[in-house]
Amino acid sequence: MQSINCRGQLVSLDTPKVMGILNVTPDSFFDGGMYKDSASILTQVEKMLTDGATFIDIGAYSSRPNAQDVSEEEEKQRLLPIVQLVLKKFPETLISVDTFRSNVAREAINIGAALVNDISAGNSDVEMMKTVGELGVPYVMMHMQGTPKTMQQNPSYDNVLKDILNELSEKIAIAKSHKINDLIIDPGFGFGKTIAHNYTILKELNLFKMLNYPVLAGVSRKSMIYKVLETSPQEALNGTSVLHTIALQNGASILRVHDVKEAVECIKLVGMMYP
Repeated sequence: MQSINCRGQLVSLDTPKVMGILNVTPDSFFDGGMYKDSASILTQVEKMLTDGATFIDIGAYSSRPNAQDVSEEEEKQRLLPIVQLVLKKFPETLISVDTFRSNVAREAINIGAALVNDISAGNSDVEMMKTVGELGVPYVMMHMQGTPKTMQQNPSYDNVLKDILNELSEKIAIAKSHKINDLIIDPGFGFGKTIAHNYTILKELNLFKMLNYPVLAGVSRKSMIYKVLETSPQEALNGTSVLHTIALQNGASILRVHDVKEAVECIKLVGMMYP
């Protein structure tokens, strides 16, 4: 049985869960600038919770390729009031804070966030894993080659699966040394990977279960969908559902998504085949 402890609540991942994305950045690739004021933010959070999201992932630093750098102070100013706003209105919400900075993570957890989602798996801030260990919260560690600015310039691997598994294994050992108990593994679709790399990872996602931790899949509306279909992020919902289905069949425990209702439907339908 797989479960994680979120603010004293044991969340079972035996049935896959949905993490709804709330970007409060002006330049995210899909929903940049859509949630600027309290009303639109709370409406979107309420919709995601009603549609069946277990977690709400709030990010204030866009990690799309070539995104602009945001200072730590600005990230806090964007992020922390939103965490407070959401928890004031929906106090039971399990908020995942999408940051690679330990100070931002600490402050967000201290005001009520429940998980830390780090796209750099500790590479961007050497204090991150130590901080998460001290805070005693679940930690999503994602594999990324390079940085958001550089990751898509020329991603290359000797063997994409073996290389990522080896790197994540090393990161798991570091996390354990900092007494992080609840780890979630994210192979990092689109973060320093070509489209071919992404589909290799998706096809063999089951391999990541050998790390003995739950796997998060973040493919929602990404370029691995809309570039293949020659469309746009706005037209990528159907393709997203297709890839969510494959990810679930290959062992994903959490889907990180823009469209919660459709992801929950994927989980219910795939669950009928694997009761």
